[in-house]
Amino acid sequence: MTNRSLGVRRSALLAASVAVLGVLAGCGSGDGTADGSGTESGTAAPATGTTAPSASQDPSGAPSGVPTDAVSNSLTPSSTPSPAGATRCHTSELSASVGRNNPGAGQENFPVVLTNRSSRTCTLYGYPGTAFVDASGRQLGPDPERSATGPQTVRLAPGQSAWAGLSFANPEVSGARTATPAALLVTPPDEEDPLKVAWKGGEVPVSGNEASVRLIPFSPGTGA
Repeated sequence: MTNRSLGVRRSALLAASVAVLGVLAGCGSGDGTADGSGTESGTAAPATGTTAPSASQDPSGAPSGVPTDAVSNSLTPSSTPSPAGATRCHTSELSASVGRNNPGAGQENFPVVLTNRSSRTCTLYGYPGTAFVDASGRQLGPDPERSATGPQTVRLAPGQSAWAGLSFANPEVSGARTATPAALLVTPPDEEDPLKVAWKGGEVPVSGNEASVRLIPFSPGTGA
């Protein structure tokens, strides 16, 4: 075979390789994930349940748009232990409430309670998705931070409850800028649909150095 023929063949092979690479690159998800689904934050944490899009920021630094932590976020579902005969609790099977404040050492501490209203036993594992919102549904303040406390599987028979701790520095002590939410959105771990609870806990920090809201994972009971 002549040198000229070899050169033509190499050029053809190179062009074909480039075309194949282009096709493979086009098969990827546009957001860098294999299935096109996002991963959290919302806020929040040991993270991975399905999550809502992040809230955008306006020039003043205040969040706006869809609450990012209204959707939850426990540990990876495939690693979630579950007692025999029980599966995770779904939003439609639960009711949500916020217990009485138990303040201490400059902190405001509220139990976020989920109660099993179904006729079957189900489980919770990890953290709730939470977001303070105003009357229009706009998120107030940054996404909560999750503690490093190791989650446990909480088994809920019909009528039983589990609570997760929500705490923040007293704004009068911290000097953070505040707002008074109309509601707290609470989403069970690995669920997408939130439950809406009227907020009666007064002002919450929404910006400043001490604006963090913190969560601890679910434990059995109501936290009372």
